[in-house]
Amino acid sequence: MNKDTLHNKSLLVLLVFVTLAFIWIMLPFYGAVFWAVILGILFAPMQRRLLIKCNRRRNLTSLLTLLACLVIAILPMIIVGMLLLQEGANLYKSIENGQLDIAGYIDHAKHMLPTGLQHLLDRMGMGNLAGLRDKITKSAMEGSQYVASQAFSFGQGTFDFIVSFGIMLYLLFFFLRDGHDLVRRIRAALPLADQQQRRLQLKFNRVVRATVKGNLLVAVTQGALGGCIFWYLDISSALLWAVLMAFMSLLPAVGAGIVWGPVAGWFVLNGDTFDGIVLALFGVFVIGLVDNVLRPILVGKDTRMPDYLVLVSTMGGLAVFGLNGFVIGPLIAALFMSGWSIYSETQQQVRLPRDID
Repeated sequence: MNKDTLHNKSLLVLLVFVTLAFIWIMLPFYGAVFWAVILGILFAPMQRRLLIKCNRRRNLTSLLTLLACLVIAILPMIIVGMLLLQEGANLYKSIENGQLDIAGYIDHAKHMLPTGLQHLLDRMGMGNLAGLRDKITKSAMEGSQYVASQAFSFGQGTFDFIVSFGIMLYLLFFFLRDGHDLVRRIRAALPLADQQQRRLQLKFNRVVRATVKGNLLVAVTQGALGGCIFWYLDISSALLWAVLMAFMSLLPAVGAGIVWGPVAGWFVLNGDTFDGIVLALFGVFVIGLVDNVLRPILVGKDTRMPDYLVLVSTMGGLAVFGLNGFVIGPLIAALFMSGWSIYSETQQQVRLPRDID
């Protein structure tokens, strides 16, 4: 083994070691780093346009873009999050104090069913709703208690939140200012052909913009519309239901209908037929059409993955990475598909001369 080979292997071992050590020390703030990268990609076009108008003054344009990002994306999310935590805490208190009687609602719903359907449920062994009632009540208690505990822990971890938030803004400023040079250095270090690097970078940017800008805007729109109709129909905790509908709309096989559908059915069973019909029509022709109209415009057909892959990767991302997983999961799945597609094409090009021979 010559000296050059030994030096290269030693350098590779050193790079692996320091890279793992760097990832280890950055893990406590991985969310701040991740969202700084995501927001940097989303607001990079705005920064480039401002750069032309501001005579190539990068510090000024990066600061202006950062302020725009703060007003457009970050502050609204913080305000909605704080309101949601307060709403969840109030819901938990209502269930704990007995003001919201979920068990009574379930029993009432059963008695509102036609007699024949009640007998059918009894013959199928589903007439006794005590177990179901207890499970639903327990799940509602646990869910609202989780949101309430998050509100309490948020107060305790205010310092950690401020530190992470400051790191994200700080990194975002430099990503906006020096992002192009940073991407160029990363591409130069990757052991891939230029065409493969461009394809992976293009796929990465498209998936980020499609997932965050497209799917998130669709989810926010559907959640806002659902919250408005819930508020109009005087349904309690409208904001909590709105956030739940926005979250469910991210899942292609589920959608916001899993929230407003049972509520509409409850209205009909409870005798409020007009409210149930209004909610059902609004859900189908307004909330439902948002997905069909806005998603192709904002996401685009070239970046879309199969619905089953979006569902599985989103759920898996949420399970592993928490709330950040709704972006990380589809992003990993898209890069997985793109990487194997590039590898398959490369292998075909290698086999082609042999086949010709």
